[in-house]
Formats: sequence, C-alpha cells, structure tokens
Amino acid sequence: MNELSLSHGFAFCDLYRRDGLVRLDDAFCEALQRHDVPLFNRLMSARAAPGNLSEKEHSELLVDLGPFVEEFIGELFRVAGDLDGQRTASRDLDPVYQCKLVFVRRRAARVRLEEDIDSIDGEALTRDVEALIGGDFDELSFSRAVLDWLEDESRHGEEIACAERFAAWATRSRAGMLRYRRSALFRLPQRTDPDSLVPVVTEVRNGVTMLAAPPEDLRTRKGFALTDQGMDLTQAMAHANYCIFCHNQGKDSCSKGLLEKQGTSFRTSAHRIPLAGCPLDEKISEMNLLKARGHGLAALAVVMIDNPLAAATGHRICNDCMKACIYQKQEPVDIPQVETRTLKDVLALPWGFEIYSLLSRWNPLNLTHPVPRPPSGRRVLVVGTGPAGFSLAHHLQNDGHTVVAIDGLKIEPLDPEVSGIDIFGNRRAFRPIRDIAELHESLDDRVMAGFGGVAEYGITVRWDKNFLKLIRLQLERRSSFRMYGGVRFGGTVTIESAFAMGFDHIAHCAGAGRPQLIDMPNALARGVRMASDFLMALQLTGAARQVSIANLQLRLPAVVIGGGLTAIDTATEALAYYPRQVERFLERYRILVSELGEEHVRASWSEEEALVADTFMDHARALAREHEEAARDNREPDVLGLLDSWGGVTIAYRRD
Repeated sequence: MNELSLSHGFAFCDLYRRDGLVRLDDAFCEALQRHDVPLFNRLMSARAAPGNLSEKEHSELLVDLGPFVEEFIGELFRVAGDLDGQRTASRDLDPVYQCKLVFVRRRAARVRLEEDIDSIDGEALTRDVEALIGGDFDELSFSRAVLDWLEDESRHGEEIACAERFAAWATRSRAGMLRYRRSALFRLPQRTDPDSLVPVVTEVRNGVTMLAAPPEDLRTRKGFALTDQGMDLTQAMAHANYCIFCHNQGKDSCSKGLLEKQGTSFRTSAHRIPLAGCPLDEKISEMNLLKARGHGLAALAVVMIDNPLAAATGHRICNDCMKACIYQKQEPVDIPQVETRTLKDVLALPWGFEIYSLLSRWNPLNLTHPVPRPPSGRRVLVVGTGPAGFSLAHHLQNDGHTVVAIDGLKIEPLDPEVSGIDIFGNRRAFRPIRDIAELHESLDDRVMAGFGGVAEYGITVRWDKNFLKLIRLQLERRSSFRMYGGVRFGGTVTIESAFAMGFDHIAHCAGAGRPQLIDMPNALARGVRMASDFLMALQLTGAARQVSIANLQLRLPAVVIGGGLTAIDTATEALAYYPRQVERFLERYRILVSELGEEHVRASWSEEEALVADTFMDHARALAREHEEAARDNREPDVLGLLDSWGGVTIAYRRD
C-alpha cells in the first residue's frame, strides 16, 4: 500500500494542524481509557499536576505508557505488523545478551586454562564448536545452544567445556579479541585509562617518534561517502542491555550528571571536565529499558520528550552522557549509538519519517504540553539555520509563535511535493513520505543544501548529513515557519528593518562560520591556511565532489597543527581529498591535451606550476596502478600506503 490511510478518521493534513493534533490527543486518551483505566488515570493526574510526580513515578509512568503509545501509533499509521516484526527481531536477540551475562562474563571470562591462551588454535576451536551446534558458527546459534546445555549441565558437560574454552579464547586471547572486537557476545567492557582513551601504536619515522592508529582500527575511505554507518541492531541492543537502568534508583547520571558525594556539585573527569550528563536532560535510562524490551518506537517517544530534534544528536554529535555514565572505571554504555539506532529503526518503518515528525509535534509522553500551544500572535526572526537556529525555531513554533529564519548561505530548494514550498516560496499541499530511502542521498554526490549551518559545512562525512533534510522538513512543512537563504543580517536585513517589518523578537543564532585568523607571523603565507577554512572550502565549494571545478589545491606532505576535533577532521579529509584532487587533475589534463595539444596546455605554466602538475599526474597514475593491481589480486587497494610514501599528513600537537 503506497497511499497513507490513517485510522481513527484522520487525514494526513490533520497531523500538521494544531486542531488536528488536539483531536488526535483526545483519541489517544479515549483509546487508553478503554485499554487500561488505571494507567489512563495516572496519565491524567500527571498532566494535571506534573510537578507533583516524583522522578521515579515519572519514569515508571513513561515506561508503562510507552508500549501503548507504540501500539496506538502503529494502529494510526497501519504499521502494527511492521512494529511486531521489529519487536520480534529485537527479542530474538535476547539469547545473545543472556548468554553473555550468565556464561561469557561470569564463567568463560574467568575460567582457568591449562595452556597459554594465545597458543590455542582458534580456527580448530571454531570447527569444534560448529560440530557441536550443528552448523556454521554465529553468535545467536552459539548462545541458544549454550543456554540449552546449561539447562542440564550434567548431561552436557563436554559441550559446555568446549563452549567455555572457545568463549575464553574469544574474549581473552589477542587473536580472539581482534576477531570479535565489535562482537555483541564476546566483546567485554574493558577498564578505561583516562590517559589512554584512544588506542595508538608508537613508530619512528625519519628519526621522529610518532603515534599512529593500530592497523586493525583503520577504515578504508571510499571518496566522501559516509564513513561510519554506526552500530547495527545487535550491537545497539547489546549496549541497551549493558545499561543497568539506574533511573530506578535515581542514579541515572548519564541524564542528570554525576554528583559529588555531598551532592552539591558535579564530579569532574580526569581531564577536569564536569560530568554534567545530557545537556537536554534526556531520559536515557528509560530509553534503554524500552529499547532492550523491544519497544523501539516507545523508546524514541521517550527520547523526543526532551529532544524532539533527535536527528541532530546521537552518534558522532555528542557524548556528554557517556562521560557521566555510572560506569566510570570501565567502558560506558554507548548511549549515542543506541539513540541513533533507535531513530533509524523507526525511520525504517513504512511512513517512518511521518511517525518521527509527528512525535515532534504531538507526544503523549510529554506531560506539560503534548500538543503545540495555541497561536500567540508573536513573530520571531531567527538569524542562522544552524543547530542553535533550527532548534530554537522548533521550540518557538511549539510554543505558538510564528518563525521566520534567515541564513547568509544560499538554501537550495527541496522538491515541493515533499516540502510544501514551491520555487516561488508559495505554500502548497505536500505528500507523505512512505520510504525514508526517498530522502537519502549519497554524501559523495550530495550538493550542499545550505541548511544546517555548522552541521552542514563544519562537520565531515563521519556524520550522515541526510539527517539535516529530516530536520528541515520537520520545520518547513509547518505553516508557522518560513525560511530565506542568501540574506545577510546587518546588510540585507538590519535590526531596525526587522522591527519595522513587525517582528517582536530577534534571535541571533549565527557566528560559527565567521572568518578566523590566528594573530601570528606568516599566518597568511602561501601554503598556510586555517584548518576551519580548509574544511569549509572543501564542503561549501563542493571541491570534494568528483564533478566539481572548485579550485582548492592541497600538496603533500601536510602538517596539521593542533589536536582538537577540527584538526582530526582536517587530517582525515586531507587524506581523502588528495587522491580525488590528483585523479581529477589528470583526467582533465588528458581532455585538454586531446583537444588542444600538450604544448599549448603547458605553454603558460611556470617552472613551479609544471613541477606541481607533473607531481599530481605521477601520483594519479600510481593510484590507478594500485587500484588495478588490487583488483587483480582481489584485495583492498593500499591508498594510505601511497599517501604515506608521498609524505602523508602529520598532526603536530604541543601537549603530551
């Protein structure tokens, strides 16, 4: 079925009107009253006086109500069967986490072996286990078999001993830990060393001692496609189950912060960072509990009480929650990964985007205002459409205000059938989105859309920028929101002219992209540029795209001065950009030579320009040979090895 047919007598347009959302909330409450009168009474009492609830009572209400919210939304969008499928898929994985707790962690990780664990033949041991479980090894089959054997240990002593030996090898040997370093079953939490949070190896190059990533941790870049897909369901569920759900004891420090013993101030990390927890006070432990029980949509609804723009947070964005996790001496729960996986699982449903979008306007778990407030008659000008601007715009609209957002960047129009805004800026009807893949673009080919501020031009392809389109549609489809690109505040629009237009308030949410220059000698010398300037030029001009004609020249070797996030991003993007730059140069050189002749093409080049051009083309030919040889030998091309041989990229940092 490709047409959205809502139940309870609702039309799609009702989901974008306040009166429709009020009727939807009434329908929800009526359905809840029919389903569970005591739960309905608890919800009504909580909405009438939310301040009277204790934190524990609030959490219990959310956890108890979440599954019904999931059921109601499933019925509303007629996706109950798909939600059942997701719940089944989640619960089918339960044996993995049960086996990890009762067998791998409590027994195999502690068992004493007669021989040196690193001398064990892992391949032979794997074959032994496969023979016992009756098929190819996978973690779910292994877990089910072990749990069955544990039901009657007296009859299955031999099988348990073999499984114990295998699990010990997988969790404790160097080869096993390498093979299963991302395993949901055999990857055990490690103790953390504040002075060694990132694994590195030491090597000496040209007489200089340097740090480098272990070879097994390196990922092969393929242009500028998304570099990190995040955790799959099995891994995310492993972390949800790793959580001890400490909201039950009021110790959910991931959300509220980790307090000192006297309880008056936040503890600090070994690096003197206050462990204040989630800046949004997101109900993380409750999310993990619902996700672990298989209620992914309910878990997302809990997230969106405090974080309605969940597409802008999560994996690769923020980890304050992890820093304040109750596990302080061992690896924390990877909360951002769980949050992002929860969002992606809902988006994968039929009409998944519409469900996510609806929860940002109507959320029955939000006790203070489950629906947007009535129109206030006030108009707000939001300057900048970055994270601050789009977040504020959303909350202002939910508080009943009209919002106009402006941005200095050109904002590319979206398909009017999806956005509800035509090329002339007029509103029109828009259709629901059934499949989230319809909104997806490869980051390697994606044109910068202008919306998102620093999230658009300041973050690299380690984060999926397709999420920006979701946020934009959440805002742009609403009748109380308008957005204009290519408008400079202080030039095109001034404070005086904004108030003259009838705005009641101006919210200044711009500034992250302003030019920066370090006050030091030769800061503008040839070959020297600001790292932030390089990243912005790479992305805003489209230089990273194969078809771009942007002029952004990079030569190797390169040195990045600094050790922060911008420095790391600059180093990785420089290594990704250089091969594309030289390959593109050689391709276009060949085209020009074929049309104009080599002598004519090179006639105006200086001696230095000719040297640079020849270097670029030599490197491009070397890359082509490496790709050919790798394809012939059925292996990954060693692009990084070539880049290193040409000098590569080095980070120089003043601190240890």
